[in-house]
Amino acid sequence: MKLAFIGIGKVGFALANNFQQSGHDIIIAHDDVTSNSVLRAQERNPSFQVFPIQEAITTADVIFLAIPFNSTEALLKPLDFGDKILVDCTNPVGAGISHGLGSKVSGAEKIQEWTSNAKVVKSYTIYGFENLENPVFPNYGVKPVMPISGNDVNSKAVVSTLNSDLGFETLDVGDLSQSLHLEHMTLLWVKMVRANGHHPNFTWAYLER
Repeated sequence: MKLAFIGIGKVGFALANNFQQSGHDIIIAHDDVTSNSVLRAQERNPSFQVFPIQEAITTADVIFLAIPFNSTEALLKPLDFGDKILVDCTNPVGAGISHGLGSKVSGAEKIQEWTSNAKVVKSYTIYGFENLENPVFPNYGVKPVMPISGNDVNSKAVVSTLNSDLGFETLDVGDLSQSLHLEHMTLLWVKMVRANGHHPNFTWAYLER
């Protein structure tokens, strides 16, 4: 598939690089081809193409949003997603590693509000970039789980396939409102690792009897 990335920092690059190695075509969606983040990403993986943001959205099969949450509203509102799948990889993190929207609504639901014609799926948020760079845990007989949420069943099926390409087991936790709880899982991971010194190389697993 053609996958476009709005945001090609640590999270965006980790995903894009692994997807490219899995056989997907990667487009960096950016209106400034001389941006430092674009140049660094192309230096690390010269196969990445760069298109202006709206052109990238129009061209791609799936779009990934991996920019700081507080930058999303102004960027997204003028864009036309044309019923494309928009994978929300963002997290609204507030002061003191709190939920940036006061735990009243998820960031994913706000992104759906700002991109009314997109099919938003929440994914790739509950771990740091380290586990998107390398999701392999050879000492265990299970794959790490990647929970997803969204309102469109077909879109979630597409994201589930992409999860499998990276080596994750998908767990569909429900509609987009469930994203609020995934964002709290993110805060747990971030507090453990970024604030309290736990190493980042761990994930959750889904064990079913």
